[in-house]
Amino acid sequence: MHNEDFYINGAWVKPNSPARLDVINPATEAPCATIALANQADVDAAFGAARAAFPAFSQTSKAERLALMREILAQYEARAQDMADAIRTEMGAPAAFAMDAQVWAGSAHIGATIEALEKMAFESRRGDTLIMHEAIGVAALITPWNWPMNQIACKVAPALAAGCTMVLKPSEIAPLSGLLFSEIMHKAGVPAGVYNMINGDGPVAGNAMSGHAEADMVSFTGSTRAGILVAKNAADTVKRVAQELGGKSANILLDDVDLEDAVTGGVDAVMANSGQSCDAPTRMLVPAHLHDRACDIAAAAAAATIAGDPQAETTTIGPVISQQQFDKVQGLIEAGLEDGARLVAGGPGRPAGLNQGYYVRPTVFGDVRPGMRIEREEIFGPVLSIMPYETEDDAVRMANDTVYGLAAYVQGKDMARVRRVARQLRAGQVQINAPEWDLFAPFGGYKQSGNGREYADWGIHDFLEVKALIGHG
Repeated sequence: MHNEDFYINGAWVKPNSPARLDVINPATEAPCATIALANQADVDAAFGAARAAFPAFSQTSKAERLALMREILAQYEARAQDMADAIRTEMGAPAAFAMDAQVWAGSAHIGATIEALEKMAFESRRGDTLIMHEAIGVAALITPWNWPMNQIACKVAPALAAGCTMVLKPSEIAPLSGLLFSEIMHKAGVPAGVYNMINGDGPVAGNAMSGHAEADMVSFTGSTRAGILVAKNAADTVKRVAQELGGKSANILLDDVDLEDAVTGGVDAVMANSGQSCDAPTRMLVPAHLHDRACDIAAAAAAATIAGDPQAETTTIGPVISQQQFDKVQGLIEAGLEDGARLVAGGPGRPAGLNQGYYVRPTVFGDVRPGMRIEREEIFGPVLSIMPYETEDDAVRMANDTVYGLAAYVQGKDMARVRRVARQLRAGQVQINAPEWDLFAPFGGYKQSGNGREYADWGIHDFLEVKALIGHG
């Protein structure tokens, strides 16, 4: 791959910046690649190319954009194994998970966006007025490391579908998949300047992108802290900002639930991807009289979660992404103990037999009370908090008592009751009884979990502006 190059105006180019960064394989703690870090001149070049390409690309037909996106999907699927290898290396993701979840998410979202675009109408009439939905312009796309292809696909595909041109900055911590994705875009024949990619860090490249005069909108996924900085930086040019940020999602188990299935599934959902998912159900709320039994079930499920070599078939989860993330997770596990939560499984330190790599013990706390740090803060590691509640109203109040509102979960057999609880939860997506992933449901958050919605037609609309031609009829 072109590790130390940027993809600008349809070609791989050498950076203006001399800055370089080693990419660390979190399973080995050793460098696996070196990338370039963009400076202001590199960012300017990328946005200059995107701006120059916008007039022509924004006028392409829906049929032309569909043909392009179908070719991108074909090229993506042809490189699936290469993509899985890249994600396994940069994230330490288990090989099967890298292919079946991480790589699959990218192809699934591109496919869903294609299907949504096929059905979408960009013009409608209200009397003599023609309502047009047209590309907003040049989009700055800033994506995270935890689900690299999921988030790149959720931004690039709808931006293309809308007729936008763009500059993508993948996470500098896990950039190999983004570089490979740029090779796929080139092979698919994306017109020069429509898609541009640079690598860089947040303080320099991210800051330059979010405030850039040639960016008409910013689509950002990452921490709430970083999202606030992006929004402030974008405010001077009054550009649209779409954000998918942090979460601390509640998983309410009602008293008629199949406790074994619900608790085991809840643990598995938290541990997947080493706990590094913004919508993970990290607060499990259970009726007080079922709390101790739930803890026993959760302990068994955590014990069945195997952290280890990403290439081993028995491995369930890999390491967390970096030394910084490892230290953060360890600090919060210690905080849980200090605050008086009961350690049910796992705990501080690495799993037995793992002395290298940023591995975290699959950890479960019981008797977690509102206000504890592990109950308030997004840990972003394989750590579950189990909280007892007395009444249904208490469960709803506890679930909503957070600055976040990305996702929530409700499980029980009485569907009228489950639906009543679900309607009261202040979150952008509420999952009922562990449904299949819906690629066409809107994804995004309330409160400090962001604004805007991704997935399929919801994502396309984020990249559209509305124009009224009054008297057109």
